[in-house]
Amino acid sequence: MSTALWQPSPEEKEKTLLTRFSNKVQARYQLQDTEYSTLHQWSIEHPELFWQEVWRDCEVRSSASWNKVMSNYSFSEKIGTEPSGWFEGARLNFAENLLAQGKDGNEALCFIGENDSTRSLNYAELRVAVAQCASGMKALGISESDRVAAVLPNCPEAVIGVLAAASLGAIWSSCSPDFGINGINDRLGQISPKILITVNAYFYNSKEHDCLVKIRDVIQRIPSIESVFVVPFTESPMVLQNNERTWDELLNPSASTINFTQLPFDHPLYILYSSGTTGKPKGIVHGQGGTLIQHLKELALHADVRAGDAVFYYTTCGWMMWNWVVSTLALDATLVLFDGSPFHATETRMWDLIDKEELTVFGTSAKYLAMAEKRGLTPKQTHDLGSLRTILSTGSVLLPESFDWVYSKVKDDVHLASISGGTDLVSCLVLGDPLSPVYRGEIQTAGLGMRVEVWNPDGTPLLPGEKGELVCTQAFPSMPVCFWNDADGSKYRAAYFEHTARPAWRHGDWIERTENGGFIIHGRSDTTLNPGGVRIGTAEIYRPVERLEAVLESVAVGQEWEGGERIILFVVLRDQIELDSEMEQQIRSEIREHCSPRHIPALILSVSAIPRTISGKKSEVTVRRLIHNLPLENVDALANPEALDHFRDLPAIMS
Repeated sequence: MSTALWQPSPEEKEKTLLTRFSNKVQARYQLQDTEYSTLHQWSIEHPELFWQEVWRDCEVRSSASWNKVMSNYSFSEKIGTEPSGWFEGARLNFAENLLAQGKDGNEALCFIGENDSTRSLNYAELRVAVAQCASGMKALGISESDRVAAVLPNCPEAVIGVLAAASLGAIWSSCSPDFGINGINDRLGQISPKILITVNAYFYNSKEHDCLVKIRDVIQRIPSIESVFVVPFTESPMVLQNNERTWDELLNPSASTINFTQLPFDHPLYILYSSGTTGKPKGIVHGQGGTLIQHLKELALHADVRAGDAVFYYTTCGWMMWNWVVSTLALDATLVLFDGSPFHATETRMWDLIDKEELTVFGTSAKYLAMAEKRGLTPKQTHDLGSLRTILSTGSVLLPESFDWVYSKVKDDVHLASISGGTDLVSCLVLGDPLSPVYRGEIQTAGLGMRVEVWNPDGTPLLPGEKGELVCTQAFPSMPVCFWNDADGSKYRAAYFEHTARPAWRHGDWIERTENGGFIIHGRSDTTLNPGGVRIGTAEIYRPVERLEAVLESVAVGQEWEGGERIILFVVLRDQIELDSEMEQQIRSEIREHCSPRHIPALILSVSAIPRTISGKKSEVTVRRLIHNLPLENVDALANPEALDHFRDLPAIMS
């Protein structure tokens, strides 16, 4: 068994919300101990009791109680077409639950812009702002199940807007302003929103980017949009046209209280979108109750967010982590928002933010941590970081070397939690645990209430150390209630339930369970490499390659070749470094030493950039389709579509 990089002290354990919860459950149900493994096993063997206790412990507010937590934890053949069965009879409101716990004078939102603009709202001010916005929406005819769309930076108006919409029972769907016209239209055009909230412009990397020109094109394509409200996010003058009005014109200044519409547990709250690049993104509809209770469980019990904490996640409004972190408000914590480049003005911008705002929980991507390491940052020497208790990482696989860097160069007494789930469940399948050790390169545990297994193709559970499909074999509350425009549920079932030998949620990750009880993700199973009939996760190759000083990042894909498959590795090298024979040999040697000869690519090619999704994930599927000359129908799902040019018509891959 490997040596732990971090483990909490008895004093630290005692302070956690998970310990409080575990103690209650042990006493109430006579569990043999309060160890996480014991609690997790109980949570999947007695799901009705577990989710009942989460509801009770997190003080979920409802105007009508539920009759039964869940009647059937198996996966229904009619999934996506009928009520989920969770907490039947309950009536509640998502926004009410997010605003109920915060004490009036406590800071609710703290916003920092790339240009150093700042704004702050306490909970009393936030409730008034939501009341004014909700009243304005209601006056426009917004009611239950109407869609409210947004193309916004990560700013206070986005939070106010989503809470106002949710208070009325409307459905919120948002895109980041860096999405292209087609990307916005492919998403919002599906759902026929009544109103759209946007900004005049936004900042990124010291440059002001106009937003209204793009939005006016979108409006022409989506006739359902009756009104557009524009937040003056920059100081550039606004000249509004046609049905465009200012943000202030949406607000009713006389409103001060909120009438929260009470709705069923499954009532739609969010529409998020798949990020595939082979067709239009699928609209994934998430219910208010499932989103709420799953987020409360993860934020309180796994991330240990406590009242008074300052919580930050580097995200945009187009990534599900934004929806996730907004739920922090339900715990009387401060939600810290930042919009712009994480390296603007100074490479230490994010670490400066931790000290300035006294962040207790810092959320970021695996890519950011790898970039910080490549830039030679040593926050441990340059910053105090005394407030920092937890670092969360997601978006892609967190490499073992990034674990090393955090504990050697950032802070040795911090809980580093790699987490993984996604848009499909607006939450996590595997994530952190504040009571247990952190091991190098491992995600600590499966989430409470999540029956996660690793399967081979015939549905046989695999032993620790064996790689297979990540599946969840038991229903959970934050499964989508449906897909948009999928009346018979066929798209929903095809996405998750038609690829396994027996009923299970197939998440699409290639994974192994470790002897420590944790997990290692080896890449997406739909892009798993298969040279010579041996399945290889792409992350296995990235780890040794990207530890090389000369390599900034890489992407590996399989190419059909001579009746089999060969591996092609694309690398982005530092400036002034060429991919010569010596460099190629160094890369191959590193892969052979740390992986195996089977992992060595047939070709290594240099490119200037690697295509990534809006959420920052390497788009391996895109590269694979490109080298096979297959069409790409959703290029706007990419953050950097210009990177595709580097992969087109490469003579080397055809010879």
